[in-house]
Amino acid sequence: MPGQNARHPEGWFDDIKASVASDAAVQDTQAWSVGLKYLQAGYFWECHEVLEAVWLALPDPSPERDVTQAIIQLANARLKHRMGKPNAVLRLCDMVDALLKGHAGTMLGLDVQMIASWVHQTRVTISK
Repeated sequence: MPGQNARHPEGWFDDIKASVASDAAVQDTQAWSVGLKYLQAGYFWECHEVLEAVWLALPDPSPERDVTQAIIQLANARLKHRMGKPNAVLRLCDMVDALLKGHAGTMLGLDVQMIASWVHQTRVTISK
């Protein structure tokens, strides 16, 4: 948690991020897999840190880059929720919705509608 815990040592994620440089499709890399696991486990800052390497490796513009950025911003929204910053959560959820707009089906192994439901769940937590 920023401001509460010490940062990871420099280079902590380098081996994971380096997996993106392989010839594998990004959804088959360790960075993508670990980034999603961090999101699901509630390690939102770590998710952002690892998936940024995936985002940077994708063509700009591309639907895959939009979806990756959406996951990164969703992790950021959930971190802001944990930090007690509801306005930031709502702003970030709006960003995720905009990134997902116009995309459908499965991308990078994830159903876009499922990501949208994660955003909705994140918004709902604000009112609790």
